[in-house]
Amino acid sequence: MLAQVVYAGAHAPSFARAAQDLRHLAGQIIAVKQVERLTRQVGAERVAERTAEVDAWRGRPLIGKNPLPEGVAPPDLAVVEMDGGRLQIRAPAVPDAEASGEPATARSRHWREDKVGCLLSMAGAAPGADPCPEVPAVFVTPERALLLAQGIGQCAVPDGEPPAGEPAAPAAPRAGRPAVVLRTVVASRQDIEGFGPQLARAAWGRGFFGAARQAFVADGAAANWTVWRRWFSHFVPVVDFLHVLSYVFAAAMAGRSFAAGWPAYRGWIQALWSGDVEAVRAALAARQAEVGLPAPGAGETAPAQVVQDALTYLSNHGEKMRYADYRRQGLPLMSSHVESVIKQINYRVKGTEKFWSEGGAEAILQLRADYLSETEPLTAFWQRRQAAMTGQRRYRRSA
Repeated sequence: MLAQVVYAGAHAPSFARAAQDLRHLAGQIIAVKQVERLTRQVGAERVAERTAEVDAWRGRPLIGKNPLPEGVAPPDLAVVEMDGGRLQIRAPAVPDAEASGEPATARSRHWREDKVGCLLSMAGAAPGADPCPEVPAVFVTPERALLLAQGIGQCAVPDGEPPAGEPAAPAAPRAGRPAVVLRTVVASRQDIEGFGPQLARAAWGRGFFGAARQAFVADGAAANWTVWRRWFSHFVPVVDFLHVLSYVFAAAMAGRSFAAGWPAYRGWIQALWSGDVEAVRAALAARQAEVGLPAPGAGETAPAQVVQDALTYLSNHGEKMRYADYRRQGLPLMSSHVESVIKQINYRVKGTEKFWSEGGAEAILQLRADYLSETEPLTAFWQRRQAAMTGQRRYRRSA
């Protein structure tokens, strides 16, 4: 019965909803606080196991860490994706806004970042010719491109009507796109110094360091690439293509109508798809000269600021945008899998009315990661837990 309680507590949007689900679906009447206590208890046990595994792995000599653990076969294509989510922490720690030099607001005081990684064994075409040299229609359909740009970043709706006569986006996936075979999820509230070893230990356990092809896919956040440099520097670095699209779409439309900005966007996105980052950087620099540099205090939607942000993004991450080469190697171009996982984690942990302690947040993040992992780590955990039971009370009597 404990497994069912923990499952409900980790999946339902609240512990109260979990108690209702248990009553209606399993006929078990369990107090909300009991559901919460048992879920957090088991989550804390899993966190303790994870900590012990990471400590033991870090304590091994280098030859014992790489490339493979005993009895594990590496995948042909090993992909690590990383991103961050948000949740509210009750503890009065220094807000993220203050840490970045920005004034804290009533809404920002409790919001913190959690970090999520996906370890993906993938299958796809072997390295060869570029299977999709032309940018897919989904990225050059005006309405669809606008929705993609807005979904990733703070992109304003351009003035005027979109240009007519563009192709409709097809439903079929692009040629050469690798498919997921098996997924493991890692999630934590720890900073990059703590999360990086968690992700690397999990990747080692899956045999990723012995894979023939390896890729690390993420957006441009500095924390992602710090983890890459420290733990996955031999993986091919790939900046998520949709984030690049968001920047160049906003820059193409900045200070222009939709119809006037569309030709620039269409040319830039094809050049980026082909891996010609320098051509787009030169075009953005020319556009910056036209609109000028941002004035002091200019808002983030000011045309000069939008163009500068796009130019900075391409300058900082251009070496991770060799998309034609990545397609020839059969590698993924987008971090959509980890972003989907974050949405599923957010369903449980994120909400204006949800506040977590640090311990409670770490416990629930671990359980959500376990349940979202297709490697099913909780199956072995429940077996270990059952074998270790002594029949003694786990709690002392109060005096």
